[in-house]
Amino acid sequence: MNIAALFFFLLGILFAVTGHWGLLRAPDVFTRIQTSSTCSTTTVLSVLIGSLILTGFSPFTGKIVAITIFFLITSPLTTHIIARFAWEEGIVPWRKRQ
Repeated sequence: MNIAALFFFLLGILFAVTGHWGLLRAPDVFTRIQTSSTCSTTTVLSVLIGSLILTGFSPFTGKIVAITIFFLITSPLTTHIIARFAWEEGIVPWRKRQ
């Protein structure tokens, strides 16, 4: 296995573990949404970059690029839709007590 691909796969694992740890520590729905969105985006992008490096230039590369572009468009969009729905339902963001 290529060292650079292995680096990106391990980076994806690191992002996933730390993101899920942060998800468990988040106090309300809005911070959980932000944490899960950041975690999933960085994890998936790291794995896809590792896959690009591992496959080299092949027909499979175009598929990986298409998946990456689709993910970059849809992930922030769905996060925004969920957060807006929570806001419109009256869920109040968490505030640190003074």
